[in-house]
Amino acid sequence: MAVIDVPGYVADLKDHAVDHGFHVHDERHFVETYSLRQAWEVDLHPEAGCGGPLDLHLALEVDPRVLLSFEDLVADLDEDAEPPDEFHFPLTFNWALPPLPSGPDLLRLAIDLAGVGGIELPLEVSASDSFASATDASERRLAIVARYQVSLAKILGGEEMLCETFDRALAVSKFLLDAAPSWLTS
Repeated sequence: MAVIDVPGYVADLKDHAVDHGFHVHDERHFVETYSLRQAWEVDLHPEAGCGGPLDLHLALEVDPRVLLSFEDLVADLDEDAEPPDEFHFPLTFNWALPPLPSGPDLLRLAIDLAGVGGIELPLEVSASDSFASATDASERRLAIVARYQVSLAKILGGEEMLCETFDRALAVSKFLLDAAPSWLTS
């Protein structure tokens, strides 16, 4: 039997996201047949943004080598011993908006979002401009990404519920929802 119930953790993560003000819309589970690497993807958005322009995509990547190494370590521990906090799965938050006719100043946005995400949820802000044809105006798309390391030791101990992280993600989402109308008008 597995030491950590990863599908159960993902279900708890979705429930916890709902408790922190998000709506969950979709979930996908992928398994790479050769390496048995897995990915859980969850699409959600803040309750206030239902039907709005903002989406949030969570992705939890499960490396079977990390999981098996952790299980081997736990199996060799004494009954009362706690496992070291050395094993982690990456959890990625990706915010998406439609193309922005009046995109923001990226430096200003990065500075503003750094204050919202704080140290608990460091954010990467980037943009790409694309042209449908040489004579068309560019379409700017924002990419806002945060990466968090989920501790397997804390999952095992029932401590890894990400309350502060979800609160920060909701604050980032609300910030983007408030700013989006000015970016979406030409």
